[in-house]
Order: sequence, then C-alpha cells, then structure tokens
Amino acid sequence: MIKEAIASGDTVEQAFEQACQMLGVESHEAEFEILEMPVKKTFGLFGGSPAKVRAFIKSSPAETAAAYLKKIVSGMGLRDIEVEIQEEENGALLSLSGEDIGFIIGHRGETLDALQYLTGLVANHVDNTYYRITLDIGNYREKRKETLEILGRKMAAKALKTGRNCSLEPMNPYERRIIHTAVQEVEGAKSWSEGEDMARHVVIGPEEGERPQRRNNHFRNNSNNRRGGSGKGGNYRGSGNHTHSRSENTGFRRSETPVKRDGGDMPLYGKIDRKR
Repeated sequence: MIKEAIASGDTVEQAFEQACQMLGVESHEAEFEILEMPVKKTFGLFGGSPAKVRAFIKSSPAETAAAYLKKIVSGMGLRDIEVEIQEEENGALLSLSGEDIGFIIGHRGETLDALQYLTGLVANHVDNTYYRITLDIGNYREKRKETLEILGRKMAAKALKTGRNCSLEPMNPYERRIIHTAVQEVEGAKSWSEGEDMARHVVIGPEEGERPQRRNNHFRNNSNNRRGGSGKGGNYRGSGNHTHSRSENTGFRRSETPVKRDGGDMPLYGKIDRKR
C-alpha cells in the first residue's frame, strides 16, 4: 500500500519537505520523485515556476493491519494501546498491550478471533496476495494452544479406554488443527471433523472404530426372578402341598394335586395331562 502527497516549493528540497509534512513523516522516512523542476524568472521578473515533488511511503501489509487495528480498538474506548509487529513467513503476529485490554479476548477468544479476521482482510488488500495475520494479547494464543493439546490427548485416552467416540465442542479451524495434531501423538487414537459452519467440531475415537457394547442381561434376570427363579420354567411354591410347574421343554403340565403311593406317605405325581 502506498501513501503519497504532492507539494510545490521554490526548490526541490522545499517541495519535498512540504510533501513530507503532509504525510506526517520525517524526510528520511519517505521517498520522492520530481514531477517538475523549478524554472527561474526571466530577469527576475517574468515567468518561472516552482518545483513540484511527489513524496510517498510504502506500507507493508502488517503496518496497514496495525494501523487499522489501532483505529478499531480506539473506537472500543481504549487509549494508549501499543501494537508490536513481528514479521513471519507469509504473515505477521500483532501483539497488543495496554491498560484493561483483557476484555478484547472475549469468551474463549471469540472477540480476538473476530478482530483477527477483520484485520486479515485489510492486510490482504495491500498487495492482493495471501498474508496471514495473527492477533495476540498477553500470550493468550500460546496458553490456549497448551490447553487444547492437553484436552486432545486426554480425550484420546478416554476414547481408547471406553472404546467409544468422544465429540468436542465446536471450534474454529485453527483450534481444530491443534486438537488433530495432539491426537496423532496418542497411539491407537484418531480424530476427524464433523458438522457444518459454526457447528464444525472434532470427534475422537479408536482407530479400529467403536467397540460393540456388552449385552445387558439385567432385564432378563429380573424377568426370571419375577417368575419365581433364575432357571428355566422357574418354579413357584405356594402354601400347602400344591405345586405349580410347567415344563418348557416337553410341553406337558403336571397334575396340581400330588397322588400318594399306596400304603405310604411319599407323594408321587400320577397322571400327566397333555396341554389342551
């Protein structure tokens, strides 16, 4: 991005100084080109023209982004905010410092991410090339990165222990990449993303997939107990000598009243009736 100013003066030097004042920079910070050389008056009385100079400064995408960011935070009621620029490959890290700026981070960095997105748009209009802008306050990005790495490894261990998939809360692409990288460090675990747009989130599970769940026999056992026992055809014995019994294998029903053996007290089941 180029910022420029054109000024005139009796000499080239005067015109250049005037243009620098218009830009708000010192003369050593700007470059210039001569548009018109001064022409002296004939006999000191006739004709002549002043020098005309174009002074300009080239702003990098990071400088343009920093200037925009200062304007935004100023509109948020913050004063005396410093923006430190750290150039990186294909981008820059802008670190903000000042009084009472913690609220700019927002819930889990949401406000900071929004400002980062807008600042990145401005930076990428400078040279019409991709230029990545990262905003940070009080080393928040590094602290958040460590928190997400711990979370990713912890949930991967849980997925392996339970044999079940674990879904995390929605995250932005940058934070999802941190989780994926952390899960790769846990042998036997894998991760992938599901959902669309703002609901996009990470799912962590075992590499071989979820384990089949064990069959729950609790209901079947309770049913058997209500029938009087845990064995087949569970018997229920009431008062007296009467016995109710059903054989599930043969399909026969025994007589409800026991028949005594002749000449003895030992009961003996007698007649067996086929079910009707």
